[in-house]
Amino acid sequence: MSAQLSPAQLAGTIAALAGDKKASDVVEIDVRAALGYTDFFLVCSGNTDRQAKAIHDGIHQGLKADHGLLPRRVEGLQESRWILMDYLDVVVHVFTPEARDFYRLEQLWGEVPARAMEESA
Repeated sequence: MSAQLSPAQLAGTIAALAGDKKASDVVEIDVRAALGYTDFFLVCSGNTDRQAKAIHDGIHQGLKADHGLLPRRVEGLQESRWILMDYLDVVVHVFTPEARDFYRLEQLWGEVPARAMEESA
């Protein structure tokens, strides 16, 4: 088990784990100035609900195995169109493309800093 990750390091680690499962359009949204309950949203897409579930599984297993971290809660896993994983400092949103277009989470937080993460992270 490694040392405690900073929120920014945790977001980067999650982005890399999502990338390992071929997540697309990975975006880190810095909500520290806007919210009190988390520092970052990490938003990504899987092409299908099956791939969204695989992205969830990769993040969950990677953080548990490498850092001893488990999410505080997970929602949406049953249908896998919008999976929310709450790691306190980072809240992960794994969408199918249709759900991401519908909910438009990045536009909702358009005033806060956001950056696209490396596809090959």
